[in-house]
Amino acid sequence: MTHLSHSDLYSLEEYARIRPEFRARVIDHKKSRRLAIGPHAALYFEDELTMQYQVQEMLRIERIFEQQGIQDELDVYNPLIPDGMNWKATFMMEYHDVEERKQALAKLIGIETAIWIEVDGFEKVRPIANEDLQRTTEEKTSAVHFLRFELNQAMIDALKGGATLSAGIDHPAYNHMIEMLGSPVRDSLIKDLH
Repeated sequence: MTHLSHSDLYSLEEYARIRPEFRARVIDHKKSRRLAIGPHAALYFEDELTMQYQVQEMLRIERIFEQQGIQDELDVYNPLIPDGMNWKATFMMEYHDVEERKQALAKLIGIETAIWIEVDGFEKVRPIANEDLQRTTEEKTSAVHFLRFELNQAMIDALKGGATLSAGIDHPAYNHMIEMLGSPVRDSLIKDLH
């Protein structure tokens, strides 16, 4: 399993110096890590680089430079790095209008378990959602969920052999799917797998 350690991080001083270039690199990298599913939902697949950026930004914002504080941030973000047999993603319901978002989230309770990915020839994989804390109430769901998709070796082998990858949501209030044949997102995700 890949984990970030203290040696993977820049000091606050060095990060301040390289931040514009590093940030541009991460933004470019994230373009092939976002998968829109319909007009209002997206999966943002995490990896070592996206989590390094999160840690660096938290250290910068909070002015954390002591060993234990740095380790605390690593302990928060390392679990979001895929381990070679899974994908980890931040799922977001994206509505720009506040009132529209509020109404939608009241109708989308349970959406985090209605998401799926599918390798051609295999059953759909549903995510393990929000392992850190519950993000849905009886009145509404959250606009943000953290998901883990577990794959088996046969699925990984099929993907590396060219199998089609699809993703979708089959919630009664939001039903969309997308096929990722030849997609930069598919190519990026395959690199995460052993």
